[in-house]
Amino acid sequence: MKRFHGECDFKAKPILECSCTTNDPASNSVNSSFVRCLRDLTHFEVHGIGGRYASALYSAAYKVNKLDAVNNDLQSFKKVYLENPVLREFMQDPTRRPASKKDGIAAVLEKVKVSKEVSNLLILMAENGRLNKFEDVADSFETIMRAHRGEIFVQITSAEPLSKQHEKSLQEVLQKFVKPNQKLHVKLVVNPAIIGGIIVNIGDRYIDMSIASRVKKMEQILQSAI
Repeated sequence: MKRFHGECDFKAKPILECSCTTNDPASNSVNSSFVRCLRDLTHFEVHGIGGRYASALYSAAYKVNKLDAVNNDLQSFKKVYLENPVLREFMQDPTRRPASKKDGIAAVLEKVKVSKEVSNLLILMAENGRLNKFEDVADSFETIMRAHRGEIFVQITSAEPLSKQHEKSLQEVLQKFVKPNQKLHVKLVVNPAIIGGIIVNIGDRYIDMSIASRVKKMEQILQSAI
């Protein structure tokens, strides 16, 4: 990978931004700005309505030592939700009253057996008119569980296959931000569209150091100047 000097944009949900400059993030001489971005990336958080419900479910499941069982039930219900357009439309429908959604989801739960914790969650979401946020809750809970298990999933996108040396250097850089009880999973992806540089994704956060990103930023600057 060629060395270059580019912008690095860090974004998360809700939108957080930081920009940093780096020559070659895969080298051993990673600058302090890139290091700060990585430190933020490896700190997991969940946000929004989905995050709040997921955090409450985690707390309830943790107290009764049923984290894995609850997660399995939640992800199983998510699978049913995604594969059943009628159920999905019902849960997403903003015109239905909470009482109607509560009765409807209760009827579904008679056929789809889940733990008491997941059942209580779905009933509560129906009462509060939040069933349309179910997928966010399931995804946020999985994020929390990955953090609980000490798993960090990283995707590194480059314009061309990384050399073994660059791959090793990136692994070493990322490993510095992994705690002893955490396990790093790295997936390498090749996408010629980014032209050069790399993009590092961790969950819904990323550091964009691609040349394509630089070109886009230059175009925006030129357009605003005309």
